Amino acid sequence: MIRLQKLCKSYGERVILQDLDLHLEAGEFAFLQGRSGSGKSTLLKLLYREQTEFAGRIDIDAVPIEQIRKFELRRMMGVIFQSFELLPRKTVMENVALAGEVVGKRWGEIEPEAQRLLARVGLLDRKDVFPDQLSGGEQQRVAIVRALLNRPRILLADEPTGNLDSETAFEVMQLLKELHVEENMAMLIVTHSERLVEQFPAKTWMMEQGRVRVV
Repeated sequence: MIRLQKLCKSYGERVILQDLDLHLEAGEFAFLQGRSGSGKSTLLKLLYREQTEFAGRIDIDAVPIEQIRKFELRRMMGVIFQSFELLPRKTVMENVALAGEVVGKRWGEIEPEAQRLLARVGLLDRKDVFPDQLSGGEQQRVAIVRALLNRPRILLADEPTGNLDSETAFEVMQLLKELHVEENMAMLIVTHSERLVEQFPAKTWMMEQGRVRVV
């Protein structure tokens, strides 16, 4: 689903990513680790096209990423952030629905899938409340549902448990692993947590000074 060949990214003279050659197969689960500033978030931003300038090649489902229109990529790929990125003046359901609206789906398509996923993560009864009425773990579960609404084939998560206590972090990661199997999607999870990597064994890449090695 994701293949990188000789991928390089620089900001001026500062090299962030250097000659990355990686692949993530359909339905595969992997962790990406590394110190702050090692290039992890930059890599994810290139994958979901928040940043578009790079050297080398990025293929998504065997298609060069620059040939995929952004709205098509948003259908193929869900993204979860450490800070949840929920809109405070919209309800849980409205926050989830945004993912469908931005790719042109009708409410009749959005509502049943949103309800199915909210029920799956135990939040259907909270669909009409606002984010500040939820715990951190509940907010992250809403963010997960939003990322899954369009049934993506790839899920990228940038430190999805970084703002959570250890018990809640475990619960969120357990949920992600279960959804990975149930929804049959490739997942790439950026995390600093050695504990979570030990608790959920999977392919693990370590990023150091712009390069990646398999752990």
